[in-house]
Amino acid sequence: MTDAILQRLMRLHPKLIDLGLERIERLLAAVGSPHRKLPPVVHVAGTNGKGSLVATLRAMSEAAGYRVHVYTSPHLVSFNERIRVAGRLIDDDMLEDVLVDCEQANDGQPITFFEITTVAAFLAFARVPADLALIEVGMGGRLDTTNVVDPMLTAITPIGYDHTQFLGDTLEKIAAEKAGILKRGAPAVIGRQREAAAGVIAHRAAELGVPLFRMGREWQVTPTATGFRYDSDQAGLDLPAPALLGAHQLDNAATAVACVERLRAARFAIDDDAVRRGLATVEWPARLQRLTRGPLVEALPPACELWLDGGHNEDCGLVLARQAAEWAREPAPLPLHLVFGMLTTKDASGFLRPLARHARSARAVPIADHAAYTPREASAYAVEVGIDCQPANDIGAALEDLLVTQPAPMRILICGSLYLAGEVLARNG
Repeated sequence: MTDAILQRLMRLHPKLIDLGLERIERLLAAVGSPHRKLPPVVHVAGTNGKGSLVATLRAMSEAAGYRVHVYTSPHLVSFNERIRVAGRLIDDDMLEDVLVDCEQANDGQPITFFEITTVAAFLAFARVPADLALIEVGMGGRLDTTNVVDPMLTAITPIGYDHTQFLGDTLEKIAAEKAGILKRGAPAVIGRQREAAAGVIAHRAAELGVPLFRMGREWQVTPTATGFRYDSDQAGLDLPAPALLGAHQLDNAATAVACVERLRAARFAIDDDAVRRGLATVEWPARLQRLTRGPLVEALPPACELWLDGGHNEDCGLVLARQAAEWAREPAPLPLHLVFGMLTTKDASGFLRPLARHARSARAVPIADHAAYTPREASAYAVEVGIDCQPANDIGAALEDLLVTQPAPMRILICGSLYLAGEVLARNG
């Protein structure tokens, strides 16, 4: 029943993405303005790291005993992943109830899938008590569907080039859209930024009188042998590395600690022990995730490793390249091979170029039900940046071809798209 409703909602608007707030404001009013009935909101924008920041902040807050609503996108396997109600994924019955209420109130008027499902999430949140709501921006910020909330705190993770056809073709234009979530009276935590983006954010904050808490200015993060050190005017903490792998996750974790500092100022009792427990328990699938069980893993010879990452832009390629360099420093490093697929809206060359010096070979695969490069097109981009690449019909065929043509053991990284990552997780059980 829920899947049928979701399919109907996808047909309500001819454009998959149509930035603007008029349609969601209309529907919110029709269902009783649930966005005005939320617990204190942390609103998170940025190009990379939004989901990891939200997951880490949720883990820390829940470790302190708080009930937390969470809204993120996209989902990997099940739509329910997008909506976490007071600490639990929304169940099918509640999801069906709020979707039906939204569908009836909308009465067939044009509205995007993301808009109507965001209203459904806010309805669910308004009906269940919680202490905090973490809301992730879908795209951009200024005109994003989620930018109807009145946050107590905003956060902006690193800004890079993505969705340029909607947000602009310069870092300054993209940063201006992201800075659109800043609200007068709500402090803002700012992660690591390039100079151009930092300047735009600072200018907008000055216009609104928004206090900024910026990495490298008001707070610092320093890698250590066992994790990282966080320093600000108010705190100095030696903390363990987060459960999420990759050097970039130190930045995301430190940004979450900076958010905790601001929440403490708002009388949230998230102590240092809760911060440490949150770092140890945080989970966020398809972000440098090693798959350790399931049919795809079991089909590999012993000592082979299978990794999954949903990153899909140039900065994500740089992050994966840094991890590949770390792997190469192991005492007996495994040769790295890529299996990738990408949407046609993404810069395949920009993503793959940083990985070219680390990957022995690659296999390009399609992404079902999405506007993606064909395996032949994706292979051409890989070859263009210097990666030996062949097309494959699907994930299974790609892995089989690698095992036939390359000596084992090996490390295989499936990457390039969150939608592809969802396919992999579903296929791997």
